[in-house]
Amino acid sequence: MSAPADFDLADNGKTLCFSGSLTLARLGNLPQQLDELEASPDRIDIARVERMDTVGAWLIHRIARDQDIPVEGADEDQAHLLKQIAAADQPLKEPPASIPPFQRMLNQMGEATIRAGVTLVGLVGFFGAVLIDLFAVLRHPGRIRWNALVRQFEVVGVDALGIIGLMSFLIGIVIAQQGAIQLRQFGAEVFTINLVGRLTLRELGVLMTAIMVAGRSGSAFAAQIGSMKLAEEVDAMRTIGVSPMEALVLPRVVAAFWMMPMLAFYSAMVALVGGGLFCWFSLDIPPITFVSRIREVVPITDLWQGLLKAPVFGMIIAIAGCFQGMQVEGNAEAVGLRTTAAVVQSIFLVIVLDAFFAVFFASIGWI
Repeated sequence: MSAPADFDLADNGKTLCFSGSLTLARLGNLPQQLDELEASPDRIDIARVERMDTVGAWLIHRIARDQDIPVEGADEDQAHLLKQIAAADQPLKEPPASIPPFQRMLNQMGEATIRAGVTLVGLVGFFGAVLIDLFAVLRHPGRIRWNALVRQFEVVGVDALGIIGLMSFLIGIVIAQQGAIQLRQFGAEVFTINLVGRLTLRELGVLMTAIMVAGRSGSAFAAQIGSMKLAEEVDAMRTIGVSPMEALVLPRVVAAFWMMPMLAFYSAMVALVGGGLFCWFSLDIPPITFVSRIREVVPITDLWQGLLKAPVFGMIIAIAGCFQGMQVEGNAEAVGLRTTAAVVQSIFLVIVLDAFFAVFFASIGWI
């Protein structure tokens, strides 16, 4: 059995020499004796130590740390153990102090504002990059990727006809039904046609279509490009000399820009059909009367408003989706977060732009 732990002072008290087994089972009252030691040695010598565990290493490290003196005579294993003990000797991290609720709310508002500002700057920069690449492609039409463009026309436009048509048809019925209930109180059910016609052609047709495209295509853009970014396919494209903007972003932006007016017009027409059928079956207004009334009360400027807003909404949706997809990094969770952000930002920007369009069209007399 190894000797118990012990120590003595050498070189007139300048060297603290340990011997025996510096282990938990063999320390005995050595820590108390060291605490009562009055001498202040200049170094520690552990050359005569037979064995040393973590407890013994911590004892040596504590003395060396508190008195700022070196440890000598350690073999390779002892030196490694002392090094590990020193690395683990870090101050305990205290939990942050509790922040008052009002201050925490202000902090969150400030952080959200900064994030919104950074995102807005990034979107504007990304929009500029899209325009630069678009002009470059237009100067060299041979670089246009027709297959990718036609594919995105199909994804954004043709594949969306079913869900947009169903949504618009039901919205037309709901608008007519709710309007008729309110107008019946005044004996003016016939004005339900005015409500359906102006609301669908001017606002709801294009706005609901934009929201559907944002949830359907904008999220798909972010998820597709984000997955490619995680798989390093985007970096591989740059390596072989293919521009990701030309191959991935431009086809999606152009497709959304051109398909949105068609989808908005289609949505408005289907909503009119839904409203007309409700008026026919519930209000006894025949289709010929419904169509004649629509032509009388709905100015052509209402249709132009919807068709002029639609391509801008489509471009904003595609740019937001592609921008968020390009920001994906880290792990698969980032794809979901960026996809959600793309949908939220797209819908928010569409509604904000719709408000600006409403003010603009009112200022030029398109009321």
